[in-house]
Amino acid sequence: MKKIKLKLGLLSALLVLAISCDKEFLNTQPLDKISSEATWGDGPLSEAFVFNVYSFLGYGGFEEQALAAYTDEAMFTHSGRNINTFTEGAESPSNLAWKSPTYEWGNMYLAIRQANIALDRLPKATFNNATLKDRLTGESHFLRAYYYQQLLRFYGGVPLIDKPYGLDDDYSAPRNTYEEVVNFIVADLDKAIKLLEGKPETPGRASKISAMALKARVLTYAASDLHDATKVKANSTSLGGFANLNLIAYASGDQKTRWQAAKAASKAVLDATSGYKLNLTAPVSAEEGKMNYMSIALGGQSAVGDASATSELIFQRTHTPLYTEEDNWPLGGIHYGINNGPNGYHNWAGNTPIQNLVDDYEMMDGSKFDWTKPEHKAAPYTNRDPRFYATILYDGAPWKPRPSDVAALDPANQIQTGYYDDGAGGTINGIDTRESAVENWNGSRTHYYTRKFIDPNPALADNQSSAQTIPWPFIRYTEAVLNYAEACIELGEDAEAKAWLNKIRFRAGMPAITETGAALKTRYRNERRIELVYEEHRYHDARRWMIAPTTVGRGIKALNIVAKLKPGATPRKPYRYDPTVYTYTYTVVDNTENETRKWNDKMYFRPFSRNEISRNAKLIQNPAYQ
Repeated sequence: MKKIKLKLGLLSALLVLAISCDKEFLNTQPLDKISSEATWGDGPLSEAFVFNVYSFLGYGGFEEQALAAYTDEAMFTHSGRNINTFTEGAESPSNLAWKSPTYEWGNMYLAIRQANIALDRLPKATFNNATLKDRLTGESHFLRAYYYQQLLRFYGGVPLIDKPYGLDDDYSAPRNTYEEVVNFIVADLDKAIKLLEGKPETPGRASKISAMALKARVLTYAASDLHDATKVKANSTSLGGFANLNLIAYASGDQKTRWQAAKAASKAVLDATSGYKLNLTAPVSAEEGKMNYMSIALGGQSAVGDASATSELIFQRTHTPLYTEEDNWPLGGIHYGINNGPNGYHNWAGNTPIQNLVDDYEMMDGSKFDWTKPEHKAAPYTNRDPRFYATILYDGAPWKPRPSDVAALDPANQIQTGYYDDGAGGTINGIDTRESAVENWNGSRTHYYTRKFIDPNPALADNQSSAQTIPWPFIRYTEAVLNYAEACIELGEDAEAKAWLNKIRFRAGMPAITETGAALKTRYRNERRIELVYEEHRYHDARRWMIAPTTVGRGIKALNIVAKLKPGATPRKPYRYDPTVYTYTYTVVDNTENETRKWNDKMYFRPFSRNEISRNAKLIQNPAYQ
């Protein structure tokens, strides 16, 4: 596992603290020995300590393996990474699937321990800067809440530890109920909101608004069906029969009251700040909609985007000393492009979009894409939601100039994920297929690649000698808008929900939603799926709505693309996409090369490892795990 390294420039000489990922729950090593009295007697040293608590956020979602690959957004191309252990329902306490350090049990408790140390020592700190002390205390409350929120989302109720344990303390701790953990997180965030009031808002650091937005998320999840005992019993036999149902759901209380609390928390965020271009009264053009979405995904950092899109970012991972640099890269930063881009650019095709996602992008008129319609089947990439073109690289899509050793094969700079008639009875394998002459082992198995989060500037190559500095959106304003709309729908306030949903759609160049009732909920859920794609929401949304059997459970769909020469036509040499020369056919297929996906209700929550259960006899395992 990669070590978490804190780089603090001039402060690094002052802070002698090296923390590595440790899977032991509440690791007992005295990792906080920094010359403690010196640390808490000095403002910059105290700030450096809190900066280290941020470092557990890691790369955000910019990891080589993405949470999207556990959903109906993506497939992870490379085998042997323990992805299929999860997606095939084979995970068990003795056979854990891949976990990111950003939510892994032991790593989160290490982070919580560091936050607890800060919260214990800051009230007694002797440095003379009350404003800084309040800000650091507020940030520590926020960070502890964030890390508990991560545990809650993946595991349900967990042991609540609110003090830094010493070597002689009893580390056995029972799980708190789901409701108790929600209340603890909300209390931490309320403290953060109060302490961060009027404090500077620095990109990458917690603010009053980010605490408010995280509170809105936590309450939205808490109001959802997965955490209402009545809905759980109705929708899942294995979960509903769990003897300790209050560890994963509210055993009592009113779900409507919880939705009202979620609505109020989300509206408070909407009233306190604003997002990017959400004041429109009609759809923008398709091209502007595409550019708007690109600007948001790039966090306003790209020369081809709009810098004002930074207004979307409520809490972000920045290219600053607060966050770790990716190991083994000469320039540091994050290599999302090389991790996920096309193999014909010497990239690695990590988390490739699947056809299930592509099919859920609407047509420009707001209607559903439908393979049974001849005009859709003949040209599936024509006239789609502009966000599709800003998110997915598909066969024939324009992209950056090819590397010098590939440029002669593709002077048109188009994605090639199909198989093309060479005019002599043979086939030209697209440069970006697994049969390519260019790094075929890195080719997509779904015939798509990710475009979102990759800077399209042609001067920026995605390779091992460069790294992008695009911020990761832990929380953005539009999430709060969607949370608010969802609460309104659940409370029967359809008009208010549509008013806000249409603001998002108009920014993207899409027409207004007009449905009501159950149909509106369906449209909302698809809108959220498309708007927040690849931002680590789909995994949680499918679970809290209890629709995962029809997301992960429907397997991986891919697309085979074949181009045949039209009668009398001459093939393009070198090949380029040209529907006047070729007739293209598109065939949806099942892909089971790496995984044969299926759903098991135990997958609503992750298991505790057998070692963890052995260490802590009070820890009750999640339902349906043996």
